[in-house]
This record gives sequence, structure tokens and C-alpha cells, in this order.
Amino acid sequence: MSLLEFLSSVFGWIYFICWSLSFYPQSMLNLSRKSTSGTTVDFPLINCLGFLSYAISNYAFYYSPLIRAQYASRYHGLTPTVQFNDITFALHGLLLSIITTSQYLSPRLWSFTPSKGNKPSRFILGIILGCIVGVIFVIFIVLSSPERNDPSGGGHGWVWLDAIYAISYVKLIVTLIKYTPQVLVNYRNKSTKGWSIVQILLDFTGGVLSIGQQGIDSWLQGDWSGITGNPVKFALGNVSMMYDAVFITQHYVLYKGADGKDGGGGGAGWGRGGTRRGGSSRAVVEGCCLEAAGIYLVAAEMPWAGPLGQMEVRVVPFRDMVDLDGLEFG
Repeated sequence: MSLLEFLSSVFGWIYFICWSLSFYPQSMLNLSRKSTSGTTVDFPLINCLGFLSYAISNYAFYYSPLIRAQYASRYHGLTPTVQFNDITFALHGLLLSIITTSQYLSPRLWSFTPSKGNKPSRFILGIILGCIVGVIFVIFIVLSSPERNDPSGGGHGWVWLDAIYAISYVKLIVTLIKYTPQVLVNYRNKSTKGWSIVQILLDFTGGVLSIGQQGIDSWLQGDWSGITGNPVKFALGNVSMMYDAVFITQHYVLYKGADGKDGGGGGAGWGRGGTRRGGSSRAVVEGCCLEAAGIYLVAAEMPWAGPLGQMEVRVVPFRDMVDLDGLEFG
């Protein structure tokens, strides 16, 4: 084994460790706070789809004789740059993403305080549906092609390699948009409270090493199709690092030390919010989380109700509580 081959292997396992460890800080932070406030379920939910597609495509590139033969035919006898640690990383990421997603979709299972970000956005649900429909469409095209099982690549026809590429592009699409909802949440809250910066630092380190490993592998083969032939892995590192730079700027520069608009935390405590009514008037709302009873006790003072205002008290079960700002009074 040459020095470059050794470095490629070392880079691969270190980026695997960094990226794998990056899945733990957020779920552990949620556990310590007993809340997912300040974050959104969109990120871990769409990660489940992304890592499922990444695991399937990596498995095919690494183990399938047909896919490897069609790849070699299309790229002048070269082999895919996927390694075993890519498969283990994808499976590990899928498992941790499922666990983290459950903290949002089943907060009572984890004894968490309900949070506004527990419901997936229509944008993310639309992306998930679009990706699934797109992959199914490509698979049907491949099934209708008489050259689909041709090890030589099928000439100009559709082969199973194209279906695997379609599946792998799902991970690329997910990576391109998965961080966007959290960037917007941080911007609206003017804070990164609740969002783990440790996972971002680990992700950034993994991105650098992932690109480094792919560059070394392509250099050793004497052909940069190791990158063009596996664009998903190359794009993963670059796109992730760009988003990481945004989060690092938000955390250490723009919103350094800011608590933001979200009260966060779990257990018993008071939060503030309300709904605008009557022009510039705003209800003064106090919400007390009574965790043992499984309810919020909400009191609202409404200044538009008269010279002395009006007080309304409401009991809201955890399962119906989204956010104090989402309640309407009067």
C-alpha cells in the first residue's frame, strides 16, 4: 500500500467518524433540554429519505457485479470510488436520523415539551413526494428497456446503472435543501438556541476529508472521472460545507449569545406570546407548562377589549399545543 492509498483510507475512516458523530449532538441536546424548541423536524425527517437512498446506491456500487460492470463500461474500465465506510456511514446516518425524527413526531414518547417545529412543512413533504415519484418513474423506464441487464452499459439505452444514479441523486437533492428550513428558523428567532453547533463543526471537518479522499482516489486512478462518475459524494462535501459556514456565522457572529424569540427548554416554566388583533394591539399572554399534568395553563390579557382590558384563561393539552404565538384570543 502506497502513502496516498494509506491517506485515502485514513481520510475515509476519519470523515466517517466525524460525520457519524455529528448525528449525536442534536439528539443529545434535545434530551438534555427535554424539548426540540428552536429547531424543526424538517432536517432529520428528510435526512431519513436522503440516507436511505445513499445506502441503497452505495450498496449497489460496492457489491453489485452488474452495476460495477456497467459503470466500468461507461467510464473506460474504472471502478466506482465508493468504499465500505460509505455504506456503514449511510446506514448509521439512517438509524440516527430515524431516532432524532421520533423526538419531534412523538414528543410524548420522549417526555418532551411540544414545540412549534414538530410538524413537517409542506415544502419538505413536497420534496419527499417528488423524489419518490421521480425514482419510480426512472425505474419504470429502465424496466421497459431491453438493454437494462447489459453489462457493457447498453449503448444508448437505459440500464440499471441509470436507476441507481436516480436513487443517488435523491441524496444530492436532500443535501441541497435540508438545511434551509433551519437557517430560516435561526433567522426568524435571531438565535441558534436549541441548534447544536457541535454537529456543524463535525460536519465541516467530515466534508473537507471526504473531498480529500475522493481527490486522492481520482489521482491514483489517473482519471478525474472518479469525481464526475460519483458527483453525489463530491457535492455532499461542498454543499454541506457551504451550509456549515452559514451556521457557524449565525452562531458565532450574527446571533452570538442570543436567546432569541423562542423560550426553549422543558419542564415547568413561563413563556410569552400572543396574537395581534385590532391593528397594533397585542394580547399579553403568559403560558405555564405543567408537565406533570400534561397541560399548558394559558392566561391572556386583551387590551382591545375595553379601557380595563379583559382576561381569558385557557387550559391546553400538550397534544394540542403548538406555540404561544399560534393561539388566538378575543
